[in-house]
Amino acid sequence: MGYRVINGKLHLIGDFPTHSKPEKNQVNNTKTSFKDILDKQITSKESFVISSHAAERLRQRNISFNEADMKTINEGINKAEEKGAKESLILYKDTALITSIRNRTIITAVDKESSKGSVFTNIDSVVVL
Repeated sequence: MGYRVINGKLHLIGDFPTHSKPEKNQVNNTKTSFKDILDKQITSKESFVISSHAAERLRQRNISFNEADMKTINEGINKAEEKGAKESLILYKDTALITSIRNRTIITAVDKESSKGSVFTNIDSVVVL
């Protein structure tokens, strides 16, 4: 189970309603409006997911982020995305966050003490916040 940040607030992925598929005999002639496409694009830039693995690491290491922290991390993800990054190490305060930029997902989190002597592989960028 992952987490999603929307407007700076952390939500479990399971908290969101699921959409049902239309019946096969129904014809869907509605077209997606420009506003709908724009809203979807804006929303995608304002949120990210924390994987269940990362959430567990955050709990184990007593790392917590407030709304301002989440917004700052989201800005870091946006910056990495603008530069074409795919997998990033985001350094924020005393925490290293391995992040899939394409999926907008934090894969794991490591605190300063646990990261000593660590080697981070399969990343193409580092974002220092």
